[in-house]
Amino acid sequence: MAEKRYVKLTKEQAALQDITPGELHQPIEVPQYNVRRCVECGQVLPETYQPPADEDWATGICGCAEDTDSCWTGLFCPCVLFGHNVEAMREDIPWKNACICHAMCVEGGMALAAATAFFNGIDPQTSFLIVEGLFFTWWMCGIYTGLFRQALQKKYHLKDSPCDPCMVHCCLHWCAICQEHREMRNHLSEDASTESTIVSPPPVQEMNSHDENKESTPIDEHNNLQIQPV
Repeated sequence: MAEKRYVKLTKEQAALQDITPGELHQPIEVPQYNVRRCVECGQVLPETYQPPADEDWATGICGCAEDTDSCWTGLFCPCVLFGHNVEAMREDIPWKNACICHAMCVEGGMALAAATAFFNGIDPQTSFLIVEGLFFTWWMCGIYTGLFRQALQKKYHLKDSPCDPCMVHCCLHWCAICQEHREMRNHLSEDASTESTIVSPPPVQEMNSHDENKESTPIDEHNNLQIQPV
């Protein structure tokens, strides 16, 4: 009789790893499926696609009288109104920071021009220096506030009205600030009305003992039936 030989199987054990509950059931992102699609036809959109800016502004550039509060604030304190506009659009930027930047460009330029004229008088050289300083500060303010208007148009898909954002602020700065305030106020009011929709659950139905007695009565009568001879 042949001798039976047994081979002892060995297995190299690796270091054990601690697995938290639910760690193996995490969702996996597949780049091929994480794409943007067209709402109407479902076609895959490229990464560089930007929706067309074809939406009209809620109010016109000269509609300052439609909101008297923002009109007076923008006329006498444009830096404050601009600061609140920036804070309403971007919560990470306090309104005081945007207000100070605006004041340095517009109000600071006007104050510097007035101080130069007061101490040096009005002469050709001083007038040229004042005009040059005002032009530079106004140009910087137009670029700074125009970038904010451009971001606002990109967020709400608004068209250039009446022209380029920076050019609008260079030519109609006070009117542009008031228009942007009215536009954001209209969009924020629409978002608030959408979020405030509350759906109440149906009322809880309960069964009292009186209804149970009514349902149990026919069953008792059926059980008390007797067979009578004909």
